Amino acid sequence: MIARPDARRNRRASPLPARAGPCHNGRMAAADLLRAPPRVVNIGVDLFADDLRRRGVAVVATDWAPPAGGDVALAAILDRLAAPPVADRIAAANRTVLDRLLAADPVLVDVVPAGRVIPALGRHVMLHAGPPIGWDRMCGPLRGAVMGAAVLEGWAPDLAAAERLAAAGAIAFHPNHHCDAVGPMTGIITATMPVLVVENRAFGNRAFCTLNEGLGKVMRFGGNDAEVLARLG
Repeated sequence: MIARPDARRNRRASPLPARAGPCHNGRMAAADLLRAPPRVVNIGVDLFADDLRRRGVAVVATDWAPPAGGDVALAAILDRLAAPPVADRIAAANRTVLDRLLAADPVLVDVVPAGRVIPALGRHVMLHAGPPIGWDRMCGPLRGAVMGAAVLEGWAPDLAAAERLAAAGAIAFHPNHHCDAVGPMTGIITATMPVLVVENRAFGNRAFCTLNEGLGKVMRFGGNDAEVLARLG
C-alpha cells in the first residue's frame, strides 16, 4: 500500500528539475509521490480495502492468498509440477487434449434409457456428478436427488425408505465420468432415465448425457417430490 504520510503532508520537498510527468524512466519522483493523492493496492484480505473505500480512497483490490493455503509441503509439490521436466509433460498433455477437442465431430445418434448403453447401471447403482463420494459425505441437494431417484426406480416406496436404503450402503455410487457420461449439477443417472447418445465420429467413442428437466423443481438441484418424479417418469 502506497499512501502520503499524514505527518509530512505540509512539508515541501526539495525542488526538483521540471520534467514532463510524474514518472521518469519508470520511476516516480519522491516529490510527485507526496503531492499526488493516495494510490492504494490492497493484496489479500478485503477488510483493509473496504475501510479505505468508506473513507473515499480509491483502491485496487487483488484476490490473493498464499500458494497451497500456506501449506509448505503442498507448495513444494506445486513447485515441482511447475518446473521442467514435469511442467513440459503437463503442457504436452494439455496440447493433446485441446487438439482432440478441436478435432472432435460429435453427432447425436440416439435417445435411450441409460441402462441400455451404460453397462454399470444395474439394480441399486447410481451415477453422479463430481469425484467419487459416499452417502456420508454427500451434500443436501445430492442426497435429495439420490432419494428421489431411488423412489423413481422403485427401490424404495417413499423418500424416508430411500434415505434408509442409501444410509445402509445398499446403493452403489459411481462418478459419471467413469462411465463416459455427464449430467448437470447433482448429475444423477439411473437405469431408466433417458440419455442422449452422442458419437464422436472423429475417434469413434460415445458419451451419454441426461435430458434437460426444464425449469422449476428439478432433480439436478436435489428436488424429489411428486412433481419432479412425474416429469422424469
